[in-house]
Amino acid sequence: MSHKNNEMRHNHGSVTHTSCDHGHAHQCLDISGLAIPRGESHIHQSENWVLYEYGHAHYYKAFSGPSLPLPNGYHVHHWDFYTTMDDGHRHHVKGLDMPAPGV
Repeated sequence: MSHKNNEMRHNHGSVTHTSCDHGHAHQCLDISGLAIPRGESHIHQSENWVLYEYGHAHYYKAFSGPSLPLPNGYHVHHWDFYTTMDDGHRHHVKGLDMPAPGV
């Protein structure tokens, strides 16, 4: 297996909150799927539920943007998506995930 293939065998974690809608926000704790090659870069898919709070939860299925190299040889991805509509509203989630080795 080449070095490039080894770099594709990774995922990312993230800890964030959704936007504040309908008077509240939810914690969003996530671990992405493995890398999906895209051109000279790669992306990740994530599918999960935000934390059950305020009597309900929201589901999401999303894809990250391409890898963003960091000076230390690691990289991150930008995420920007909406949850499902539940209890009359939905939430926006956006931000960076946690760094992983490689590009």
